[in-house]
Amino acid sequence: MASNMDREMILADFQACTGIENIDEAITLLEQNNWDLVAAINGVIPQENGILQSDYGGETVPGPVFDPASHATPAPAPSSSSAFRPVMPSRQIVERQPRMLDFRVEYRDRNVDVVLEDSCTVGEIKQILENELQVPLSKMLLKGWKTGDVEDSTVLKSLHLPKNNSLYVLTPDLPPPSSSSNVGALQESLNQNFMLIITHREVQREYNLNFSGSSTIQEVKRNVYDLTSIPVRHQLWEGWPTSATDDSMCLAESGLSYPCHRLTVGRRSSPTQTREQSEEQSTDVHMVSDSDGDDFEDAPEFGVDDGEVFGMASSALRKSPMMPENAENEGDALLQFTAEFSSRYGDCHPVFFIGSLEAAFQEAFYVKARDRKLLAIYLHHDESVLTNVFCSQMLCAESIVSYLSQNFITWAWDLTKDANRARFLTMCNRHFGSVVAQTIRTQKTDQFPLFLIIMGKRSSNEVLNVIQGNTTVDELMMRLMAAMEIFTAQQQEDIKDEAIRLSLEQALPPEPKEDAEPVSKLRIRTPSGEFLERRFLASNKLQIVFDFVASKGFPWDEFKLLSTFPRRDITQLDPNKSLLEVKLFPQETLFLEAKE
Repeated sequence: MASNMDREMILADFQACTGIENIDEAITLLEQNNWDLVAAINGVIPQENGILQSDYGGETVPGPVFDPASHATPAPAPSSSSAFRPVMPSRQIVERQPRMLDFRVEYRDRNVDVVLEDSCTVGEIKQILENELQVPLSKMLLKGWKTGDVEDSTVLKSLHLPKNNSLYVLTPDLPPPSSSSNVGALQESLNQNFMLIITHREVQREYNLNFSGSSTIQEVKRNVYDLTSIPVRHQLWEGWPTSATDDSMCLAESGLSYPCHRLTVGRRSSPTQTREQSEEQSTDVHMVSDSDGDDFEDAPEFGVDDGEVFGMASSALRKSPMMPENAENEGDALLQFTAEFSSRYGDCHPVFFIGSLEAAFQEAFYVKARDRKLLAIYLHHDESVLTNVFCSQMLCAESIVSYLSQNFITWAWDLTKDANRARFLTMCNRHFGSVVAQTIRTQKTDQFPLFLIIMGKRSSNEVLNVIQGNTTVDELMMRLMAAMEIFTAQQQEDIKDEAIRLSLEQALPPEPKEDAEPVSKLRIRTPSGEFLERRFLASNKLQIVFDFVASKGFPWDEFKLLSTFPRRDITQLDPNKSLLEVKLFPQETLFLEAKE
């Protein structure tokens, strides 16, 4: 049997790996598996193909390779068409409490907020929307899922969704609402975002691009050039409304379907040129580029393959990687990242924090409440077709740069290399939990870059938003401002709590020395895994322990103080009794757990 200290370490590892915060549930699961950490983990986390070696029980069970001491994210196993079979312990497993998921659903000019347990199905969301939007289920397409289209019978838990999700409804079989010609309606359309689903005909690749209503058709075509390497003059389009007669026309007045419109683009065929014609025209390349500033687009017209031109431009931009692979020091890696980012996209960009992610937490969260900021994590990927557009047009926009510098600490990481990707997923699992790590792990390359908005909270760090690279400046700014509203409200509460904690701390009796009269040494584990340690006189009242814990940000009316061996809820005991009377002497390890 494991000793009490071993069990504390196993319990801490189990909670860190599974994200189970309820200590009662965690202990029950471990006891059912004879305190075999790996067997308990396999019982609650569905494991795919691979072999998981148990360091505690000695048996081999299916699952990914995992080192329980490292708190690292399990390495994904090779894909297989066979169904996975999670290893379940022989005794009954206590089911985890369902998570509540928030959905913001957009339909035409309306937004509907839906809150459901993750045990519900996609069809249940659509039933709620049917009542709210008065749209028949048979006419409704619910889009925006990170994993692509899903069935109505799909259980939300199986999609590994973050807490906050954005979806949209399409009704292709229903006629669009009648358009209004007044100025107010046009102004509203200019502020709306259009999703253009653009299919590249030659390679059968689909891009989902968001544009504001004020964007022009010309801007859309130039962005498509960045993605496909087809110059604007060689683009052959299908799907534009008949009213879209001028490339200078903004999307709001072009007649596009809102909120989503499908287009197809391909390369316009051109007659074969002779060598003499090519050579003759090549002498005029520089002249043409001087007149219209579009020499990069002109190159294919003079006999140079578009793919080669685009490849040369990409390699010229990427003389060196954004971040060294297997960098030992995160600060050094961020220095290279910042320098390379500046060389590619210019000096007008967010000020990236130079240091480890933990140091960024300290800078953003672990200061006085009035000095705290949100943390923005930019996740870069060089192989995504959206990266250059996102960095140059969104992340380097003056309005975004200014807003981030005033209200956020911005930290960055490059996921292009597998080693750096694995390293970040380990950090993500440790700091944000397995759900967020799984969300990032399942993102496809072309969904990058990602922008994570993090708010520091008393017991954990909360991911407020995960923004994909397929966005616009206006939408990015809107999401940043929405996060700031949530943060500002929390900050005001934290300022009040900080004053209360300061008064409690000042009222505590001095910490006794080790050689004083009978002393009780308490070690208290917080929900984040850190430990609070302090000595108390054995004659001190239990209320003093509650005040000490509250002074550290864990008020006894919001958190339970638990002992494990034997299992007791200390907060239910008489606070006027001494530590000696409640048997918290001469030493004890306790756990803090949020009350439900």
